[in-house]
Amino acid sequence: MSLPSEQTWLVLNNLIKDLTKRGHKIPDGINPEMGLIRSSISSYKRDPSHPELINGLAKAEMSLNNIQGTLLILAEEEGEEYVDYWLDLLKQAMRGKEVFEFADSRSKFLVNTPPGMTTGRINLRVPLAEERVQEIAEWNGLIIEYDDDATIQLHGDKEDLKFGLKEMGSFFLED
Repeated sequence: MSLPSEQTWLVLNNLIKDLTKRGHKIPDGINPEMGLIRSSISSYKRDPSHPELINGLAKAEMSLNNIQGTLLILAEEEGEEYVDYWLDLLKQAMRGKEVFEFADSRSKFLVNTPPGMTTGRINLRVPLAEERVQEIAEWNGLIIEYDDDATIQLHGDKEDLKFGLKEMGSFFLED
C-alpha cells in the first residue's frame, strides 16, 4: 500500500535531487529530516492502529508541508513551468496516485516489531546452533525470531538488547 504522505515524500525527494543537480544548495537539516519522515511513514505502515505511530505520521506530514514550502521557494528560481510541474506531481501524490516507485533495496526491514520494544538484527556469516542464541536471549529477557539460518531478530528492552548483542558479538567472527 502506498500512502499519500509516502508519495509526497517521494516527490519531494526527487525534487531535492533535481534542485541539487541544478546547482541549488538545499538548506541544512532538510535531508536528515527527510530520513526521519521516511522512518515515521514506514513505522506507521507496520502498525496503523498504534496511537504513537498515528501521531508520528501526523508530525511527519506537517514536516513534509514545511519542507515542501522551502523547496518550492527554491524551485521558483527555475521558473513558473518548473514549479507548476512539481506542484502537479505533489497534487497527484496527495490524491493517492502513485507518482514514483521506491527503488528496490537490498535491505530487509523488520516487520511486526512489538510496539515499545527495541529491535536488533544479526546477520551471521554461517548458520549457528539455535541453542546458543536462545540461551543468551533467555538470560537477557529477549524475544528471538529467526528469519533464516543466518539472520536473527531480537526484541526487548534497550539495555537488555545491548547486553545480549555484546554477548553475541563473538558469533560475528565465526567462519
